[in-house]
Amino acid sequence: MVIQRWQSVWLLVAAILVALFCFLPMAYISLEGPEITTTDSVTFMYPSDNTVVFIVGLLVTALLVLNIFSFKDTRRQKMMTIVAIVLIAVLAACACLMVYGFDSATGRAEWMGSILLLIGAVIFALLAYRGISHDEKLLKAADRLR
Repeated sequence: MVIQRWQSVWLLVAAILVALFCFLPMAYISLEGPEITTTDSVTFMYPSDNTVVFIVGLLVTALLVLNIFSFKDTRRQKMMTIVAIVLIAVLAACACLMVYGFDSATGRAEWMGSILLLIGAVIFALLAYRGISHDEKLLKAADRLR
């Protein structure tokens, strides 16, 4: 019986994806209208522009990194993974509200690809959850053999 720690790799990848989302632009605002005469008609919208989105993103990143080191208690590790998945969903909802809540007469906000990082983070967190459950089953089987 060999317990493999692939869930640590999946949790690290999920943490990196959420951290990248926090620092990459998530949308751009293209300014339009007759009064716009400059060539700089595009500005970027970052998660750090909204304090709540940025703090939730950093909290999720920290939770995923801390989750890597709680491998001795698989129940707690599974619970922390579920909480991280829920917080990633909250982060995505806040980002959507931030972009779709942008309302201006002179411009519109358009998505960039960084929102896909959150979808990837959820996928890797689910893979980690599956790995934790698999290791839990292996440990229970080994305990029965003793």
